[in-house]
Amino acid sequence: MKRKNPLANGETYHIFSKSIAEFKIFNSDTDYQRMLNLIKYYQIEKPPEKFSRFIQSEPVRIQGFANYFDFIGRDQKSIVQILAYCLMPTHIHLILKQLSLNGISIFMSNILNSYSRFFNTLHHRKGPLWENKFQNILVEKDEQLLHLTRYIHLNPVTAFLVEQPDEWLFSSYKEYIQAASNEVCQYEDMLEIKPNKYIKFVKDRTSDQRELAKIKKVILD
Repeated sequence: MKRKNPLANGETYHIFSKSIAEFKIFNSDTDYQRMLNLIKYYQIEKPPEKFSRFIQSEPVRIQGFANYFDFIGRDQKSIVQILAYCLMPTHIHLILKQLSLNGISIFMSNILNSYSRFFNTLHHRKGPLWENKFQNILVEKDEQLLHLTRYIHLNPVTAFLVEQPDEWLFSSYKEYIQAASNEVCQYEDMLEIKPNKYIKFVKDRTSDQRELAKIKKVILD
C-alpha cells in the first residue's frame, strides 16, 4: 500500500493489517503468543538478531521469553511506543506512537514478515499472508485516542468471539484494568486510566458496537 506522506515522529496512529481473503492466521494460543512476542521484540531499535534465532538461544530457552529485556539490555532505544493492541483471527489492531524515523514502517515490516515466515513454515505454505503492508489512521486528539482503545478492545466482543472483553486473552484490555504480567503496552504518559471507570466506559458501548457492526455488514453485503 503506497503512502503519500511518511508517518511523522511523535504522532500516534491506529495501525491495521489483515490477512489475504480473511484467511485465518491465528489458529492456536501458540500462534497468538508468537505475534505478541514479535510485537515486544521488534519495538527496539537494534534487535540483536532475527527473532527466530533469538528464541532458540540457550538463555532464552532456559529462562523463557518473558524476561527478554534481561537478555538484550534495558537501555535499548524503542522505535515505537505501543499504546494498545488486539489480535483477531484474521487481522491485528495496534495503536502506535512513532519515536524514530520510519519507526512504524520498520516495526510493522519486521513483525509481519517474521510471522509470515513462521506461519508458512508451520503450514508448509508459500506466498504472502497479509493483504498489504498495513493501513494507518492518524489519531489527532486525546479523546479520539481513548475511544479508539475502547473500539479495539471490544473487537472480540463485536465479533461474538467472547461475551466480555476481559475474556479475550490477546488484547491489551487487561493491561488497562489490572496489573498484568508480561505487559506489552506503555500508555501512562498518554492516557489517564482509572480501571473501574474504564471498565464501565468500555462495557457501556458493547451492545451499540455490536449493532453498528451488524448495520455495517448489511450495508456492505
